[in-house]
Amino acid sequence: MRHDDARAARGGPGASAVPDGLLRIGGLTAGPGRPAVMAVINRSVDSFYTAAPTTEAAVRAAVDAHAAGAGIVDIGGVRAGRGPHVSVEEELGRICPVIEAIHDEIPELVISADTYRAPVARAAVAIGADIVNDTWAGADPDLPLVAAEAGAGLVCSHTGGLDPRTDAHRSRYGLLPEDVVDDALSGVLTLAERARSVGVPTERILLDPTPDFGKNTRHSLMVLKHIRDFADHGMPVLLAISRKDFIGESVDAGPPEQRLPATLAATAYAVEHGIAVIRAHDAAATVQVVDMVGAILGTTQPRRSVRGLR
Repeated sequence: MRHDDARAARGGPGASAVPDGLLRIGGLTAGPGRPAVMAVINRSVDSFYTAAPTTEAAVRAAVDAHAAGAGIVDIGGVRAGRGPHVSVEEELGRICPVIEAIHDEIPELVISADTYRAPVARAAVAIGADIVNDTWAGADPDLPLVAAEAGAGLVCSHTGGLDPRTDAHRSRYGLLPEDVVDDALSGVLTLAERARSVGVPTERILLDPTPDFGKNTRHSLMVLKHIRDFADHGMPVLLAISRKDFIGESVDAGPPEQRLPATLAATAYAVEHGIAVIRAHDAAATVQVVDMVGAILGTTQPRRSVRGLR
């Protein structure tokens, strides 16, 4: 099925909202108890952890992630934090060939474009992207309309008012530690309402409290602790915590290479508390965490159950 046909099959921008916390896009349905893994594929040359240096390497990474059980791949071309300027043309050149190649090779795989720029998002959805992952909280006000016109999903994030590609510095949210939760929740719900108003269906709007962005470690831990508050609003919740700084500081792990065990522990907590999508650098390990928590909770069945039966 070609991408345009797939878009038609899953409904247009005016598809009815289903306020049950499930993400429905392409052939994918994910939600509390049965979240999807979103595998990270970075094409930025200065990524904080791993990067795919070529289009071919990025496509191989997507194939491997899909084989490991990831339902979504997130393709980004610009480092989230400070770094060299990347023009729109450079960003397009980094991610669009990858999106097109992945869509041609694995048409059933949901593709997310990690960008905060409407021109990049518009080009990405035209060639195969299903989700616009806006990590900078609507800095470009045209992004919701791009998603709506394409029938794509949209990630609504919280950055505490920071401009794109700037780092948190002494961020404050009220007088109490919990105030960051109220600020983040208000921010993402405001963006979600704006997205709905231009035609993005509820089931394709993802709420992302965005740990580390505009937050110190204690802020990020607080929004993670209260992740259920985000999941209780009837929209799918995306959580991006993989090997982030707050993970490292929480357990006194050094560079990102040392942060996998703590990342997986936090992932298990998030899965138990209602997320719909977990963004991860380590797809295979994360899929095992999702499966294990689901098996314990009874929301999924064991992949294999022969012990004691033979």
